[in-house]
Amino acid sequence: MKHDFIEDFEMGFLDTIFGAINDLTWGWALIPFLVVLGVFFTAASGFVQFRFFKRMFNVLWGSDEDNDPTKISAREALFVSVGGRVGGGNIAGVAVAITAGGPGAVFWMWVIALIGMCTALVEATLAQLYKRTDENGDYRGGPARSIIHGLGENYRWLATIYAVCLIASFAIGFNAFQGNTVAGAALDSMQIPRLWTGIALAAVTGLIVFGGIHRIAKTADVIIPIMAIGYIGMALLVIVLNIFELPRVLWDIVANAFGWREAVGGGMGAAIAQGLRRGLFSNEAGLGSAPNVAATAYVKHPVSQGITQSFSVFIDTILICSCTAFVILLADVYTPGAEGIDGVALTQQSMVEHVGSWAQYFLTFAILLFAFSSIMYNYYLGENALTFMTQNPSAVLVLRLAIMGIVFLGAVAPGATAVFSFSDPMMGILAVVNLLALMMLFPIAMRVINDFRAQLAAGVARPVFDPAQFPDLDTDPSAWPDAPGKRAPSEAAGA
Repeated sequence: MKHDFIEDFEMGFLDTIFGAINDLTWGWALIPFLVVLGVFFTAASGFVQFRFFKRMFNVLWGSDEDNDPTKISAREALFVSVGGRVGGGNIAGVAVAITAGGPGAVFWMWVIALIGMCTALVEATLAQLYKRTDENGDYRGGPARSIIHGLGENYRWLATIYAVCLIASFAIGFNAFQGNTVAGAALDSMQIPRLWTGIALAAVTGLIVFGGIHRIAKTADVIIPIMAIGYIGMALLVIVLNIFELPRVLWDIVANAFGWREAVGGGMGAAIAQGLRRGLFSNEAGLGSAPNVAATAYVKHPVSQGITQSFSVFIDTILICSCTAFVILLADVYTPGAEGIDGVALTQQSMVEHVGSWAQYFLTFAILLFAFSSIMYNYYLGENALTFMTQNPSAVLVLRLAIMGIVFLGAVAPGATAVFSFSDPMMGILAVVNLLALMMLFPIAMRVINDFRAQLAAGVARPVFDPAQFPDLDTDPSAWPDAPGKRAPSEAAGA
């Protein structure tokens, strides 16, 4: 009895602490901070995400970079980060935003994505700038390393807080959630027991993560295009079937966004709040997660990968979230202000109304791919944070085994994810740390962006970063094999 009382007290105390952290970050401070900082970056950089928009598409067919088969390509890094950003939020989260904020929430999701594209460009540029070459010849970087090499050893404590929160939120908490999502979808649509889903998911996860970032990247390069093209293609089919209704839907989105047409309680305020919140949760711009993957890519200039990661936000929110929104708003399932059906069920029933009952199996398959791609991504974030804190190879082995166990437990226990209620507050701390670092390092990011611009203005089609031009920065020269001083005289002359 006494033991139960102590245990209940400890759990209640922890819930109170994590709840307070969540309120202080996501509750009121973090979202305005992300928005204001994103607007500042956009204005201060001269709307760099729009100026470089055409270059974003070059990465899809590799025309902007040379590929080294021993390195992670810019395209592979793009697909790994897209796989991480795209998840249940693109299917269920958009439905929740529309239910709680009305169609206008979609407009504000678009706005925050366009702003977030600049934040993503800045944080990925810094991750590339301060990346390091490891003993295997691979690149590692991200906010933790950017803090150490950009701000100095006196800020190691801040980098360590970031790394711990990254492991707690993404590698542990969100992977348990993804395992639960996959098992729930398989049980609901195909009656596959959670135990078998958990075993299969843990086995496949182990097969991928034990291959490291290279196997993760190669897997993402295959499944992410299938996932994205399939889902976008289905949405385009729905739009074509309802093409004459599209103008009405677009008007509803804009009218509700500015309060011209009341759709739910709270009107314009609810639309803005839900759109900003769901947009930020979906594209992760400014949260400091995707830069860990951005740093792995072999590129000629840090800004090249910054542009690529900006494109990742565009794919996640402007394309895929919009697909879900149009599927819902073009159907008759959603009723403004009504309660009862929301989340993935609203998306699923809307899709079924458009194309038939087989759509529920398509959505289940999409959720499986979305969740699995997120598991790979979340694992790598944890591995990268762990290697920052310790170089002991046994630690990585333990993490890989732990991830398999976490995914399995999340799958087999319907209520298991409640144990990981600390994920959101840990991600809140993670985002605050990352944003503080971005504020302090933004002048350096602008120097690198201006170097990229200057080379373009001088007629250089594919700018190359030269660490020698930035002697005051703590960069790793071995991470930039294409620097002018490292190439043969004939190559340098031809450049």
